Amino acid sequence: MNRPRTPRRDETSPFTGTRANPRRTDLIRPAIGAALAPSIPRPDEVAGQGTVLVDGTIAPTWNWKAIPDLYSGKAGYPGINIQVAATLDGAIAAIGPIPVPGARHDAHAFAASGLKDQLAGHQAAADLGYTGVEGITIVPFRTPPGGKLAVSQAAFNTALAKIRAAVEHAIAHLKTWRMLSEEGGRYRPPISKYQEMLQAVTGLIFFTAYE
Repeated sequence: MNRPRTPRRDETSPFTGTRANPRRTDLIRPAIGAALAPSIPRPDEVAGQGTVLVDGTIAPTWNWKAIPDLYSGKAGYPGINIQVAATLDGAIAAIGPIPVPGARHDAHAFAASGLKDQLAGHQAAADLGYTGVEGITIVPFRTPPGGKLAVSQAAFNTALAKIRAAVEHAIAHLKTWRMLSEEGGRYRPPISKYQEMLQAVTGLIFFTAYE
């Protein structure tokens, strides 16, 4: 009786984090991304003309010493800044298609990831990290140094924080994909393949949600 094949230790599935043939997965990633690209809706097809919620998350990666700017001081580990837009009920409306090094702040990553262009024409709400960012129209009031917010401003901030919880739920759903999570063992394939992987995962998310 033939014994089941035991995968080599360096073989990792592009999505589940389990072991797989690396050459095969290098071929699968772009093929899946290309096949599912038509399944990715425009943000207005998900959110209509309503306000969308924007936030970023750091998806952990292996710490390649030769690749600068991956380490995120905010997250405390190396990774990629992925920008996400969600509806008010927590559905993913768009994912920035371009991976941004984790050291870059959300204010930079919003445009650099391509999410700003995807959301053109939409009202977008975000946290204080996006203050003054073109394309973000609603942010909380910032407490002035040595001062305090007016009652109406504090009430607005509280209401906005409750609404913005929906984008945190959307990001939590995104990171159930093991290649974007700590549980998946951090992304280890060549970083040059990251955009292919992100496109494939984006296509799979929307395909499973709407097809």
